[in-house]
Amino acid sequence: MARKLTSAEKKQISDLVSAYAEASADIRRFLRLTVTQLLDAMEENRPLFGLIHSLKYRMKDPGHLREKLGRKIREGADSGQDFGASESDLAEWVTDLAGCRLLHLHTRQMEEIHPVLLQLIPDAQCEFVGDPFAYVWDNESRTYFDKIGIKTKPNDRLYSSVHYVIRPNNKTNVTCEIQVRTLADEIWGEIDHRFNYPKPHKSVACREQISALAKAGSSFGRLVDSIVASDEEFGDLIRKLKRRR
Repeated sequence: MARKLTSAEKKQISDLVSAYAEASADIRRFLRLTVTQLLDAMEENRPLFGLIHSLKYRMKDPGHLREKLGRKIREGADSGQDFGASESDLAEWVTDLAGCRLLHLHTRQMEEIHPVLLQLIPDAQCEFVGDPFAYVWDNESRTYFDKIGIKTKPNDRLYSSVHYVIRPNNKTNVTCEIQVRTLADEIWGEIDHRFNYPKPHKSVACREQISALAKAGSSFGRLVDSIVASDEEFGDLIRKLKRRR
């Protein structure tokens, strides 16, 4: 059972949530700008056309922020490190106050999506906060992302997603987190967040089913990769046969 927060910790959380509310107009403005840039890149004859299936975005719910801050404070206390966020640097501690999610069909598309985003963000007069990274839970995914130049972080909750944190410039603390994941990973994420997050489900059977769903989603993505590879191989074969005629 999670320990109770102290009065000082509760006040810290309230102050940070209030700071978020005060900054929400600036954060929302940057989120809308980011969404506009991404939607433009998804138009026909633009670099993300055909790569992204759909786009979602949202501002963080204040109640969810309150819960997340409580978890971070407890985790910091358990590890002997104070959670030192202040009203002025909240976005450095919680990078997903504004979030945009790009959904695509299969994993191999990241080989094209990643370099486009690396170019698109600077072109939009924005910059990255830290290096992009991928949360992974299996060795095959880790090897794949290492191969295409994306750093990885282990995640024992079976969460899979590539994260890009951006801001308008280095003079502001307003940030937006862009998450890129497959449709299959999105399905797992929606189910996991509904039933198993932030508190694990009390039913062992339910937790195991959610775990199995993550693994099924991973297999689904690999199967789509295989279908695409087979189609490309078949197309190459047909073109070779035509050239011989």
